[in-house]
Amino acid sequence: MSDAADPLPFTHPLRPAELAARKPTRFDLAPSAEDCAAIAAWLDLDGLKGLRLKGQLSPAGRGDWELSAEMTAEVVQPCAVTLVPVRTRLAERVHRRFVERMPDLPGGEVEMPEDTDAELLGETIDLGAVMLEALELALPLFPRAPGSEIGTLQAAPPGAAPMTAETIRPFAGLDKLLGGRGTDTPEE
Repeated sequence: MSDAADPLPFTHPLRPAELAARKPTRFDLAPSAEDCAAIAAWLDLDGLKGLRLKGQLSPAGRGDWELSAEMTAEVVQPCAVTLVPVRTRLAERVHRRFVERMPDLPGGEVEMPEDTDAELLGETIDLGAVMLEALELALPLFPRAPGSEIGTLQAAPPGAAPMTAETIRPFAGLDKLLGGRGTDTPEE
């Protein structure tokens, strides 16, 4: 995956001061094939096609902005079991709130606020960074090719029987020794 210190391979900054203050600004962001190749290399993907962030940026009160969009892409990653390329279609709703000022938190105990998608507004809102974050969070962690199985591993020294679930549990035969008295069911 990406390193936080690396520069982003794709950016698309917007200045809120230059946007319409009373109506939404619609956007449809689709990086070029070269940009998609750079993003795929940045995320260690085998392939990336059709990356798109489509939505709107709306004013939300004095100085705050709300982003509502959908990120779509088709990624190719190696299967976690067989390393065969796995193609995955992604479609994620993206919602962010850019606030001019973070709300003051009361002293003492602090609970996690419900509005966890709020970010402090800077001089620009980088739609490219929002798109890359949504893409990275939507990627399957362990993609699996159809029919790929991990299987079971049984190992034992030569001449010995492999361990089973029954032999791994040290008290597996205790119920038999107690004659059924060791069960957790109450007697009637």
